[in-house]
Amino acid sequence: MSNEHRGMLVAPEVLGQTIAGALDDKGRLAALFADPVATQTRLVAVVAGPNALTVLEANLGDGERAYPSVTAVVPGADWYEREIHDLYGLLPDGHPDLDPLVLPRDPGVLPPRPGALEPSPPIAPSATPLRPLVHGEGLFTLPYGPVRSGIVEAIEYVLETPGEDFPRIQTRPHYKHRGVEAAFVGRSVADGVLLAERVEGVASVAHAIAYCEAVERLASVEVPPRAQLVRVVHAELERIANHLDSTIHHAEAAGQAVAHARLTVHKERLMRLRAALCGSRFGRGVVVPGGVRARLGRDSGALLEALDPLVQAIEDDLRLLMATPSFLDRLRGTGILPGTVMVARGGLGPLARGSGVPEDVRAARPYGAYGRLGFPPAVFDDGDALARQRVRNEEMASSFHLIRQALDELAELRENLTEAWEVAVPACDGEAFGWAEAPQGEVLYFVRARNGCLARVKPRSASFHNLALFTAAFPKDITTDFAFIEASFGLSTAGAAG
Repeated sequence: MSNEHRGMLVAPEVLGQTIAGALDDKGRLAALFADPVATQTRLVAVVAGPNALTVLEANLGDGERAYPSVTAVVPGADWYEREIHDLYGLLPDGHPDLDPLVLPRDPGVLPPRPGALEPSPPIAPSATPLRPLVHGEGLFTLPYGPVRSGIVEAIEYVLETPGEDFPRIQTRPHYKHRGVEAAFVGRSVADGVLLAERVEGVASVAHAIAYCEAVERLASVEVPPRAQLVRVVHAELERIANHLDSTIHHAEAAGQAVAHARLTVHKERLMRLRAALCGSRFGRGVVVPGGVRARLGRDSGALLEALDPLVQAIEDDLRLLMATPSFLDRLRGTGILPGTVMVARGGLGPLARGSGVPEDVRAARPYGAYGRLGFPPAVFDDGDALARQRVRNEEMASSFHLIRQALDELAELRENLTEAWEVAVPACDGEAFGWAEAPQGEVLYFVRARNGCLARVKPRSASFHNLALFTAAFPKDITTDFAFIEASFGLSTAGAAG
């Protein structure tokens, strides 16, 4: 398995300009994080190019706590630098807004520095509310959350409005912050996947694959073909479940009671099917370093028999929903994100593909069996909530197609009884990146191991990356559009909070 990234060491003073130069060469900012090494800290920027990752590193010496802000040059670095400030106390000079994001700390409380040699004591988050940034006569500041009606994750919104439209929305997911980066440190490489599955529950399979891809790349092991195919089956079932969930929230917000009820039943049938396949409704326990534990062999035909009527029922109800004028009217023109914004901010997943940007790492940087199960990503260019819904509709159909392809190949491999489902992963040292296309977009993992134990793991969910774009989706929308825009993003607050 090739290590498909290349690195470059630069001075902190030119990190932003170097990233901007890499972005000009058809790249996008995929991640920016801090990594403690002994008594120093390095900044690691990941730029995703057409076929590979470019890793840029800048070292801060002992006692250095500040560096020139990358956000001043690359706007997409905004949330990454706020997270670095929360977790490591590093100051990006020139950053326009350093309000706490994932871990508000009271004055004098030291940052936790996940990955450092010495673990930090427990930190009680500060209760200081976000400050309003829009001022003037007739302007109102409306706190929305963290607890809201319905079964939704806790998240803090501060809506600033003169009445109906939103000049600014502040977002803070810190109520769901669990310190998962620190929890990885010291675990065995084999146990790390158990935590990766729980970073973002609705994308458990994608996180497990991205983590294992990094470990397998580090250990230079090749996953058996049949195990790669099983990973595809569970990853695509997870994608369908997430896209159904987003559609269910749209139907609920639009008052489409029948569609809401029927799609909810379909999702429940799908979740029970997933549980029957592996014992977990969320696909946990399937993906392990070196292969899979939940096998699909002679029961693949039974899976298709259960899947086919479900596919037809979902397609029929989606066709009726997408022919309902009162539903389409609520999504059309709502939450517009132009393609230029997507390119500038490096948007991911259905969010990007609904704005005309064909960003899908299953096609751009294929991993596992996706390299031979090729497919064109679904792309619409209107940039509104309706375009994002159409992307999800098409992706559900393509996911079912990918599952059928994988099951057909598994049936062909079934005759080879010596074919392995899992290979041993030797103890390894070093660091590597892994990735996977979650339902929300690209999941990226940085893993460093020493003597078979994890010294540093940095997961970057698509939810964290895309939630930073939430404010940009309200150029001319009003209060009643909020539920549709939020549902069209389809994100996980816990995945964003870390």
